[in-house]
Amino acid sequence: MGVRPPSNDVDEEPDVVEFGIAALDARVDGADLEFPVSASELESRLGDTAVPYDAAGNEMSVGEALVETDRQSFDSKADLLNALHPVFERKRQAASTSLLKQIRGLVPF
Repeated sequence: MGVRPPSNDVDEEPDVVEFGIAALDARVDGADLEFPVSASELESRLGDTAVPYDAAGNEMSVGEALVETDRQSFDSKADLLNALHPVFERKRQAASTSLLKQIRGLVPF
């Protein structure tokens, strides 16, 4: 997922803020993984890697997300992203239920 950040007429900022599996996808590409891959291999290579799960910048580690899948291996990158999507979506929905977090998401700090 991604969302455009607020415009402040500065061209140096990215056009889109990535979060969820879109952000994870970029981190998987950077890790040079070969599929199929085991959850333990992912944990050792990306376990501490923080991935934002919402536009406000709240994060969880890949290791935390892997624990919630109960999967031992992933056949492809698409399989990995599909397995972790519900995990990031649950976190995003839980975070958005807080009124204060909703307001913070609207106001850039």
